[in-house]
Amino acid sequence: MPPIIVHRATMTVVDGVHRVQAAALSNREHIEVQFFDGDEDDAFVLAVEANTANGLPLSVADRKAAAERIIATHPARSDRWIALVSGLAASTVGEIRKCSSVETDQSNTRIGRDGRRRPLDSSDGRRLAGELMRADPDRSLRDIARAAGIAPSTVLDVRNRISSGEDPVPVRKDASRRQTVKPELDLDPVAIMRTLVKDPSLRLSEAGRALLRWLDAYSATGRVAPPVTDIPAHCVGSIAALARHNARFWAAFADQVSDQVEEGRRDGS
Repeated sequence: MPPIIVHRATMTVVDGVHRVQAAALSNREHIEVQFFDGDEDDAFVLAVEANTANGLPLSVADRKAAAERIIATHPARSDRWIALVSGLAASTVGEIRKCSSVETDQSNTRIGRDGRRRPLDSSDGRRLAGELMRADPDRSLRDIARAAGIAPSTVLDVRNRISSGEDPVPVRKDASRRQTVKPELDLDPVAIMRTLVKDPSLRLSEAGRALLRWLDAYSATGRVAPPVTDIPAHCVGSIAALARHNARFWAAFADQVSDQVEEGRRDGS
């Protein structure tokens, strides 16, 4: 069995209580120990993480309570980091944070799972990156990232948005929900696909080619939808349900892509 983990300052068992009990029942006098020298708050994080990874699973209520305590003691940590520790979804941690009394006292940055500190709102950095990109199109992503104070992957997203004729700063999700749902008439999906197909990082890899084929097959390239007045009455409900399903799928896919870019999980070079 792996050694138990003990918080040296308080001699509290952080991980391995059941192993200690089993050793006692076996009349063993010694057990292998690994000491932890951090503070009590960090010891609690370690205990939750260890339990999530290899202990008896915590209930959802216990995991939410643990996340709430970690948010209070480690407010600068990102939702994804806390989610990884507590075994919850990042969106659930975000909702817990919104209800937390410490929300108003938190800084405008978060520390991610890779230990890097990132701004909560990258709007200013995105705008600056766009200006630097227009002033010097040949400047490297890393140079622009350093100058603008954002991740290289975010700079890559800014470049892609500018190439597609979009604003460097995406519309916030809350704001987009309040807008009337309608196609972006000045967005040309054919031109975007043409740009993506020419991108070596996509067309020279099997995964990239598969993604291009999938996007080409499922993208709505027409600017005007077929007239709904021509749909048979008995098909209206099924077609509307299918359209809503597709819309939710694409919205979820867009959120996953955006979250991956914002977290800097890719190098972006």
